[in-house]
Amino acid sequence: MLCSKTPRHQKLSHFLGPSLVVGACLVFTPGFASAQLAPNQTHGFGNGQLVTFTYLQNFDCVEQPAMDLDFNGVKAQSDPNELQTPICQAVTEPTEDPTGGDIKHTAHLYVFIPMFSVDNDQNPDDAMPCPNGGRPGELCGSALGSALIKAFGFLPEAWKTHPLVSTQCPDPNNPVPGTCTMHASSVDLSVTLAALGKGTNPPAANVFVPTPNHSHVIDNSRVNALPIWWEVRPVLILNQSDWPSADGSTGITSSHTMDDAEAAGRAIEVGSNFFLFFSSQMSSTTMASHHMNAMPAEPAQPSQPTVASTSSASRARLRK
Repeated sequence: MLCSKTPRHQKLSHFLGPSLVVGACLVFTPGFASAQLAPNQTHGFGNGQLVTFTYLQNFDCVEQPAMDLDFNGVKAQSDPNELQTPICQAVTEPTEDPTGGDIKHTAHLYVFIPMFSVDNDQNPDDAMPCPNGGRPGELCGSALGSALIKAFGFLPEAWKTHPLVSTQCPDPNNPVPGTCTMHASSVDLSVTLAALGKGTNPPAANVFVPTPNHSHVIDNSRVNALPIWWEVRPVLILNQSDWPSADGSTGITSSHTMDDAEAAGRAIEVGSNFFLFFSSQMSSTTMASHHMNAMPAEPAQPSQPTVASTSSASRARLRK
């Protein structure tokens, strides 16, 4: 069910209308990214700067006892089979993060998803296959491409095998479409489809698709942070002009400019039950060039701190 939003945000369906929210070659600035990253690292942006994330354990897609994320009519507390494989759902949010702490105090990782097409792609075969074959029933390849083209009128860069924009995932050390270090390789869009009127409401089954090509932004105060859990908050980027370049010289590279894009209807933010565990550090390649202009970050905290972004309380939340 769609929740109410603050005046500066509107319902997801208003922006997308009838649209579906649903070895690769990545486009990077030559020599820019891969040499700087370890296998368990990705890049992100914060406060207009390039930052580096170091992942120290696997992801967690939180399911609480009273949830029924596979829609079989049996709550998780009485359905152990439901817990055998992760169900990572956009829109659905638990009340607690993996530490058991209130999600209101959990750091936010804004995962930018390019929901536009640079070349008005009409070829369903350009959609990414399932990584390693995917899970049973996962929508991949030409079937995924056909569904997205039918919904949008084009194949978004988010699910192209060879996206025409730079993305930080897949990571350059393992550029397999639908993957990223320490991430899940599939996500469930069933609740999102239901919210858009594009599926059964309430959902009757999961709709698994490969994890989309994406980039990351964090709140300005967290460009340097010790390892903590972060809630993945998908942000659908609707205009190519807002997409961040690999070096962060153009596009949205801070939570403040992201908020401006959301207020203008060019981006749509939702929650999820997906969490990642990593530290963040300003990248050495940008530290010197940004030193004079960067806003000072708050000191890294050894435990899960309260989200410091001034606009976090007013962000749109689309809940089940």
